[in-house]
Amino acid sequence: MIPMENLVAFLAASVIIIVIPGPSVLFVIGRSLALGRRAGVLSMVGNALGTIPAVVAVAFGVGAIVASSVVAFTVIKIVGALYLVHLGLQALRHRHAYAQGGGRMPASASGLLLQGFTVGATNPKTIAFFVAVLPQFVAPAAGAVWVQLLLLGLTFQLLALVCDSVWALAAGSARTWFEGSPRRLSTLSAAGGVMMIGLGGALAFTGSSG
Repeated sequence: MIPMENLVAFLAASVIIIVIPGPSVLFVIGRSLALGRRAGVLSMVGNALGTIPAVVAVAFGVGAIVASSVVAFTVIKIVGALYLVHLGLQALRHRHAYAQGGGRMPASASGLLLQGFTVGATNPKTIAFFVAVLPQFVAPAAGAVWVQLLLLGLTFQLLALVCDSVWALAAGSARTWFEGSPRRLSTLSAAGGVMMIGLGGALAFTGSSG
């Protein structure tokens, strides 16, 4: 079992890390702005689910191997970056249709969840982050290390889910305010698409040590 002092320190560190906008937050905001609140929330949930494999991998030691492998890190990084760019281009291409449709996203809930999951699963920073941070709060004498790592990782994800939902709802509400003007809504959708493309580009050109 994780010592209480370790858990409290981890929660404090996690909140500080989570409230600072990072790739996941920018992705969620971009989706909410481009496609609406529903799409943003579903993308956020999918993104959170997509990082669970990284938590499990780190807990069982696989994450350390991937994080230290330049080839594995680069492949995952490029795949994730290209997928983000693809989503951004889709938002730009269909921005007028989204605006004319009153902000309703034609994609199914499962499709939006899958897209968010793909982005979360292909973000190499996730594994690198968990490898670097989680072990610092583990107490080997307190029990199985892999159980502690798993619990810490899932706890972090729950906190991130709550905080990211605020970003998704806020961005979605801002989009709702623009729905009275199709032109402004189209511009907002384009802004969300550009944000996702920029995020993909930033991910592609970020080194493994960044």
